[in-house]
Amino acid sequence: MIRKKRDDLLALVQSFFHSYLRNMRGASQHTIRSYRDALRLFFLFLVRQGHRSVADLQLDDIQAEAVLAFLDHSESRRGNCPATRNCRLAAIRSFAQHLLRHDVTRAHQYGRILAISPKRNVVRAATYLEPECARAIIAAVDLRTAHGARDRALLLFLYNTGARVSEALAIRPRELRLDRPRQVRLLGKGSKERICPLWQETVAALRPMATAVAADEPIFRNARGAPLTRDGVAYLIDKHVTRAAKTVPALRRSHLTPHAFRHGCAVALLQAGVDLTVIRDYLGHASVATTSRYLSTNLKMKRDVLDAFWKRAGLEKRSQPRWRPSPKLLYFLESL
Repeated sequence: MIRKKRDDLLALVQSFFHSYLRNMRGASQHTIRSYRDALRLFFLFLVRQGHRSVADLQLDDIQAEAVLAFLDHSESRRGNCPATRNCRLAAIRSFAQHLLRHDVTRAHQYGRILAISPKRNVVRAATYLEPECARAIIAAVDLRTAHGARDRALLLFLYNTGARVSEALAIRPRELRLDRPRQVRLLGKGSKERICPLWQETVAALRPMATAVAADEPIFRNARGAPLTRDGVAYLIDKHVTRAAKTVPALRRSHLTPHAFRHGCAVALLQAGVDLTVIRDYLGHASVATTSRYLSTNLKMKRDVLDAFWKRAGLEKRSQPRWRPSPKLLYFLESL
């Protein structure tokens, strides 16, 4: 009987990742890895707390008290921020929902886990690139180096499409259309497809790379010929930001991630007057509420609104006409 309980936990973990997350929900590989890491840490915490092996874990061990203790441990001992804590909780709650669908005998046990609320967290403004900074970083790429053309094509692609780095690294030649109408088909979160137009400059940078690999192979590759990784993209962006900072002082205090190009694309579209719903579809957001947060981070638009408000309020001091002496008066004075 005990053996059966152990097998139930393993079977439900496997069905959670394969049947639910991958097949039913269509979660991205990034989401699957995030949920995998959260559950792995949670199970290892249970093992250490109970002084036993992973093989001895049972469904009865998945309790709300254990989840709360794990979340506290994540913050106090592992140094996780509240946002990371909430991500861990989201993964565990999703797993608890899966358990509830397949094991109603423990409905009360799983329901108590689902009742755990996330911790309030300070939502920080998104870091984004102003257009002049984006241009400087792209211009800083040295095309004489071995991978200069690849780096420039990648940076242009990220800024042009606002693609997530995982979407950009998955691009294959068959998903590109390099003649008119120039466009790319992106596969985003939840296996949702969208089509983004491409600048002529982006197409010119991508063309040599797209013709150098097979139709089903990723076009962005590292020095060993393997597909480029997220860490590889972060490294090359940091390298070119450091180079661009020599001429653009604003970049010297910036730590930019690949996502900053996505934010920069959104802000540039906003500044160009593009409607939020169009930007939502362009970036592949599930809700316009996600897109609207760029309004709160855009300092230029805030300054424009403030200037318009100031003028409308009528509080600006009206300058008095400057007194200028009459030529006749000067003539009179000079005649004294």
